Amino acid sequence: MDIWAISEEQVYEELGTSPKGLTEDEAYARLQKHGPNTLPAKVGRPIIFKFLDQFTNLFAVMLEAGALFTFIAALLSSGSSRQDNINVTIAILGVVLLNGVIGFFQEYRAEKATEALQKLVPANAKVVRDGEVTIVAAADLVPGDLIVLEEGDSISADARVIRQYEMSTINIALTGESDAVRKTADPILEEELAAINMPNLVFMGTSVAAGTGRAVVFNTGLSTEFGRIFSLTAGVSEEKSPLVKEVDRMARLISTIAFACGVVLFILALLIFKFGPVSALLFALGVMVALVPEGLPATLSVSLAVGVQRMAKVHALIKKLAGVETLGCTNVICTDKTGTLTKAEMTVKAMYVGGRDYEVTGAGYEPVGEFVLEDATLPKDEAKRRLERMMRAMTFCNDSKVLAPSDDKGWRVIGDPTEGCLLVAAEKAGFDLQNELIERPKIYELPFESVRKRMSVVHAEGDGQKAFVKGAPSETIGRCTHAYIDDEIAPMSDLLRVRIIAQNDEMSRQALRVLAVCERDLPNELSDYTPETVETDLTFLGLVGMIDPPRPEVSDAVEHAVTAGIRIIMVTGDYGLTAEAIARRIGIVRGDRAVRVITGTDLEKMTDDDLKAELTKVQDVIFARVAPEHKMEVVTALKEMGLIVAVTGDGVNDAPALKKADIGVAMGLSGTDVSREAATMILLDDSFASIIKAVEQGRGVYANVKKMVTYIFSHNMAELFPFVFAALAGVGLVPLGALQVLAIDLGSDVLPGLALGTEPPEPGVMNLPPRPRSERLMSKATLRRVVFIGVIESIFSMGGFLYVLLSHGWTWGDASWMDPSSPHYMIYREALTMTQAAIVAGQVANGFGCRTERESLFKVGLFTNRFLVISEIIGIGIMLVISYVPFVANIFKTAPLTLADWIFLTFSAVVLFFAEEARKWFLRRRDARIAAAPATATGRESA
Repeated sequence: MDIWAISEEQVYEELGTSPKGLTEDEAYARLQKHGPNTLPAKVGRPIIFKFLDQFTNLFAVMLEAGALFTFIAALLSSGSSRQDNINVTIAILGVVLLNGVIGFFQEYRAEKATEALQKLVPANAKVVRDGEVTIVAAADLVPGDLIVLEEGDSISADARVIRQYEMSTINIALTGESDAVRKTADPILEEELAAINMPNLVFMGTSVAAGTGRAVVFNTGLSTEFGRIFSLTAGVSEEKSPLVKEVDRMARLISTIAFACGVVLFILALLIFKFGPVSALLFALGVMVALVPEGLPATLSVSLAVGVQRMAKVHALIKKLAGVETLGCTNVICTDKTGTLTKAEMTVKAMYVGGRDYEVTGAGYEPVGEFVLEDATLPKDEAKRRLERMMRAMTFCNDSKVLAPSDDKGWRVIGDPTEGCLLVAAEKAGFDLQNELIERPKIYELPFESVRKRMSVVHAEGDGQKAFVKGAPSETIGRCTHAYIDDEIAPMSDLLRVRIIAQNDEMSRQALRVLAVCERDLPNELSDYTPETVETDLTFLGLVGMIDPPRPEVSDAVEHAVTAGIRIIMVTGDYGLTAEAIARRIGIVRGDRAVRVITGTDLEKMTDDDLKAELTKVQDVIFARVAPEHKMEVVTALKEMGLIVAVTGDGVNDAPALKKADIGVAMGLSGTDVSREAATMILLDDSFASIIKAVEQGRGVYANVKKMVTYIFSHNMAELFPFVFAALAGVGLVPLGALQVLAIDLGSDVLPGLALGTEPPEPGVMNLPPRPRSERLMSKATLRRVVFIGVIESIFSMGGFLYVLLSHGWTWGDASWMDPSSPHYMIYREALTMTQAAIVAGQVANGFGCRTERESLFKVGLFTNRFLVISEIIGIGIMLVISYVPFVANIFKTAPLTLADWIFLTFSAVVLFFAEEARKWFLRRRDARIAAAPATATGRESA
């Protein structure tokens, strides 16, 4: 039988213990059997392995293979050729090392989620052993131990409460809900409640908010609810982000093409160029190097890092670089309620006193706010006069404290947040609780009990005594014989009772938690204080409605999310009605649309297909009263449906889902260490609105990555074409060297690529739907643009090479000019330089052109990206050094360019720039025609 459904005597029998606890011998035997009450330590991979991981991606492997081939070629060659090969080998290895170092320092984040869980487990516990209360290490607790609980204690294991006095616990670490949970020692026969919500159970990792009690341990270590969360979190494997998967896919494609081209051209070099094996290998290697975007890994990492910095400015801290882009393509956000959409601070919002409705302004625990009656704000003195009886009752019948800000902590409540917000409301009206307590000292208290659902206190009142009562309206209003209405005490008629109950129902529909507040003059001779003698013949004073209020900025953020095509699903441990009311208030649920509320119990009865069907057919779904594994089920189902899922949360209970999601979003201020370590992104201001701002930045980052891919692969095509053309057209000369290719990729191109990564999000980016998971980084539209630009650059690069040779009398197919001993060798080096410079010139124009997809550059401003302008100048400067500095020119086998050469290069850049402007003009014309066409549905398309 379930542990929560049996009596105290049956608990002792079931767990083999007694009111005197276990004996030390029995406790030791059980410790040997069940093991220590600890969570296993996580063994992380050595840091050196994390660093070496950077050299195992496909781009790195391709470059490493290239370095190996050039080193072998160096061993097989001699003289200047050997030195050239060694230079290429060093350059390639330098690229690999640079990419690895950048990737390592940007991505290295220690995984501390499970270690953070252990920090929440207390070190010691009070237990009864051999009939005596003693302190033992929490690790030594075993099933059957009788633990002693007092206010402020951390709870060390899962246990069944068998004795309690006014005890409540704070379960926010497990459930995410900040309310204190009242506990009972009675058996619970309710089958619909999940174990974590049982009022007679306490759990590892939670704490005692108030009262005292005793409980019998029934689970320790990994068997506890806390241990299950540990196992869920530790068991979630790391998944690659959509961007990383896409880059990997692109790398596989490029590596296949590069290898195939290398093999083909190696054969052509042997058969057509009549190269020796070593020379043919170097030729083929040059082609392979030309196809590999050496600068892409470093450029991508640093550009994502720029995105991280931008997100930090909108209070979103990204722990993993790829998470920047992942957030941008998110199409579902599963959000917790308490502390994420709401402030996690109970607040009195409405009062019904004397037959009148009062609105209470302000939010949170700071005692700043006003009382509004019929749209008129009451002066503080007037509010106190009207509400003084109500204030006295709800503050006297209270065991919480409100603490002012100190030690970098804001206003906060010690004890039950529900009672704390009553104190805050009284202080807003200027009610002086301390003076009142001096005048009317407490005599006796009847603590809250889950059966009668009321709390009462007895205070001195002049020469007599008065009782003050607060509790659930359903259990309190029926005990009232009088009511405070229109500033006087009147008998409680049936009509008045119906009116009060209707008011309670109306407040409840607004998602307010409602308490009834009453008082009673007691006979002076009464000394036997029981519910029967105190809580009868009450005078009804009023109703007080409170709520954990939505953050003020959340509604606008939800509106932006909906406009951006992002679906928001609330997943909370709170009750369904409360969750639905909050969802409607902030706009997650709109209008009168029906809502499907699915509880944790409902989820347990569903198959995976049933859950997916519900998520598909119903737009507005709320998951309420859910446990950690339920959140995991929801996230898993959404991901299997092909959606990119972000999950928000702040409690330990959120950690598994945060880690499972494509991107986990934790709260930086109120979140636990566990949730922060399991998440990919941390909100520094705990504001849901910051997520939407970060989504906008993420979308901008993805657009910038596409710009970088277009920019980089355009010149890769221009680097490959001269090799292919020379082989097929029988030129007889190699038009570009491997070192020159590396100089373009890592010298002239890296900084402009980074500059494109700094472009701000284009206007209207949040009016578009999220990109689908199936959309490729190298889409057909992007590929067409790459080919368009690459063809122009290829024509001018090969044209420049032939222009220099032919203008100096070279005859087609004469390979002797490539011989260092030839009198025409310097002309050949000038031609090599011209090939490289033509690609650089084309990339200068391409860099400016890639700033926009469709918009004319003249409209956005030619020089508004200053980083790009400076980068292009530096790229040209590098080309000048390679061409004109003799020491450097000898390494790269280049030569000075003439004025005629520079005129040719300028012309090539201008042609490419205006060709891109013309392409964009045609796209804008086409878009305008499509927009003007009636009844035409168009999908999202990128240029």
